Amino acid sequence: MSKACSHKCTAAAQADQQHGHVDDAVLGTPATLGALLDYQPHAVVSRTLVETAGCTVTLFAFDADQSLSEHSAPFHAMVQLLDGRATISIGGTPHALAAGGVIVMPANVPHAVRAQSQFKMLLTMARA
Repeated sequence: MSKACSHKCTAAAQADQQHGHVDDAVLGTPATLGALLDYQPHAVVSRTLVETAGCTVTLFAFDADQSLSEHSAPFHAMVQLLDGRATISIGGTPHALAAGGVIVMPANVPHAVRAQSQFKMLLTMARA
């Protein structure tokens, strides 16, 4: 590796540590969120769009009747439904959401997600 390349690669690695990773599909480019991820039969699939020290933004696609079992996270997390219908349970209380709906799951409170139909959601986790 040339000295110039080594310097550029080191600078790029340092920038990634400071600024995190942003998916090329959305970095400086308009995108339609729902088009960035396809449904898969009998599965939950995800695509991380932004990953920094302070924030993670992940797109999820749930096939009908798929779920994420109850768990908790040390940070608040906001769910925005892009399409379909889902039940988000927080602290044992179920909340029905439809396309356009939003809810914040509080830090350290158990929560679960279940697809009532195929749905896509954007999950934003703020580490603050």
